[in-house]
Amino acid sequence: MELRADARRNRDLLLEAARQLIVERGGMPPLEDIAQRAGVGIGTLYRRFPDREDLLIGISAHTMRRVVEIAQTAWDEEPDGWSALSRFVRRCVELRMGVLGTTVDPVLHTKIRHDPAVAEARGRLVELLALMVEGAQAAGVMRDDVGPGDIGMLINVHIHQAADIPAELADAVPGRLVGLMLDGLRSRPGTPLPGRAIGGADLEAH
Repeated sequence: MELRADARRNRDLLLEAARQLIVERGGMPPLEDIAQRAGVGIGTLYRRFPDREDLLIGISAHTMRRVVEIAQTAWDEEPDGWSALSRFVRRCVELRMGVLGTTVDPVLHTKIRHDPAVAEARGRLVELLALMVEGAQAAGVMRDDVGPGDIGMLINVHIHQAADIPAELADAVPGRLVGLMLDGLRSRPGTPLPGRAIGGADLEAH
């Protein structure tokens, strides 16, 4: 049954609030905190998500859709594959999209991957990443031993906030690391990568 507009809005608010809190705290927050951040009652959260597993699956699907939106916007607005890819990677790291995976155990991770909404979003993401990678490689600006699956793995890397350096330097750490990552993707003589490129089909198969 399709949700009413207000129910759908509350669901989206809860999922985004949960994602934000996970990013901020590095772990699953109390449900009361999620409801408070979303501006709804705890009863609304329990009606939408009866248990923790339902909530985590919902957060994962919501996050995947967000990643697809970022990729689609980058592809639509940037002039070429490399520019789109660079924008996409930077934005995903800025939003710390890789944090969610640190809160999910292996068994639940498998369930999440097979959730229809997650699988649909992942399929669209693979298509967009393939367009970006192929465009950048065809233009000769990206190394040819990298596939869309490599990019998918890259954005899932969780970059911890540095705690042992001055704050004015720590703020720049994610951007510096992304710059190094992207620089390593450029087409020029470098260290050969082990194995073969990870393709979109490899992501779909697991």
